[in-house]
Order: sequence, then structure tokens, then C-alpha cells
Amino acid sequence: MSKEAILSAIRRGLKRGPLPADQRLMLEARLAAHPRHLIPARSRLPRAEQVALFIRNVEKEFGSVRRLADAREVPAAVAEFLAAQNLPPRLALAPHPELMALDWSSRPMLQVEARRGAAEDAVSLQHGFAGIAETGTLMLPSAPDRPTTLNLLPDTALVFLRASRILGAYEEAFDLLRAELGGMPRNVMLVTGPSRSADIEQTLELGAHGPRRLHILLVDDDPAALSAP
Repeated sequence: MSKEAILSAIRRGLKRGPLPADQRLMLEARLAAHPRHLIPARSRLPRAEQVALFIRNVEKEFGSVRRLADAREVPAAVAEFLAAQNLPPRLALAPHPELMALDWSSRPMLQVEARRGAAEDAVSLQHGFAGIAETGTLMLPSAPDRPTTLNLLPDTALVFLRASRILGAYEEAFDLLRAELGGMPRNVMLVTGPSRSADIEQTLELGAHGPRRLHILLVDDDPAALSAP
């Protein structure tokens, strides 16, 4: 069903027609302006403290972070994490140029396939677009080199993220998204920790709607972010 058909069905349900021209112009102007709302003071920090806040918030939400000095350390860090978690040395890899350029042959035991996620995948490695310090959230826009299925199907989600891509607030992350992609992609996932739910008897269950593990490989490529513990 087309977008216009869906909107027409909604209008019929509301028993009204298209918006009058003046209201439509007002709405379009507001959407184009991207007005700011209240930004929490906790995200207004120096770079090193923003990165530290991001890490604390990820860990508070049951995720984990490993800081790496260089992207070349990623294959070894992936192999070590899988071994520590007693997971098979296989993963579905986002076909992003940065991940494809890594020397995966340095870890010959790892079976790496660059592709979309599948239901039988146990582990995926996604390329993170940005991190949001105020809540420890990952921004993962959909793209051919960032398949959304890698965020949802595997039981264990690994995410490659550069420290230089950590921003203080959500508004800054969306500014970066619009600037670099020229608009909004079809889907943007905001991921804060592994999937979880307490809907049944208020008992926390990890992996309720997606991965039960979230591990971020954080590459320290921003000198200003290195002074915080």
C-alpha cells in the first residue's frame, strides 16, 4: 500500500480531508526547521567526560564496552569476546567499508560473512553511526552497508563505534544524520542496551525482542576523549 493510500485511509477514519493550504505550510515549515527542545544539562560536558558518560550509561543498561586504541585491534577483540562468552567463532558482518577493510585473516579461526542478518545467526557485528552520551544510546540508520536485520536477529550484537562519533544529545546526532546522509533514511534504530522486557510479572527478561547481549567495540580515535577514566 502506498503512502498516499495509507494517509487517505486515516483521513477517512477521521472524517476529514487534506489539510488546508495555510496549515500545511505551517506544518512543513516546522518540520524543516527542526526546532530544539530542552537539552539535558548532563550531556553538556567536555569531550572526555561525554565519552565516559556514554560508557557508564551503556553499562547501566546491561551493555558492555571495550575501548580499543586502533581499529586494527577489532578482529582480535571480537575473537576474544566470543571465546570469553563461549560463543561460536562465527559472525555476520555489516558490509561497511570500514569493517570490510579490517584484516580478518589475522584471526583465521573466525568465520566472517559480510551480509544481512539471518534468523540462524548467533552473532553480528554492526557499524555504529553515532553514540548519544545522555542515555548511552547507539544510532543505527538503515543502509545497504548497515543492514537493520543485524540489529534484530542475532542473539549477540557487537557494534563498532568510533569515539569521535559520540555526541552529547539526541538533537546533535540527528543533525549529523541529516548532514551526512542528506535527509532521513528509511529506518533509524536507537538502541539502548540489549533487548529486554519486564511485561510479564515485572521480571526482567533479556533478549525479549532482539539481542540479549550488546557489546560495543569503541575505537579511541578522538584525542580529546582520552583523559577521562
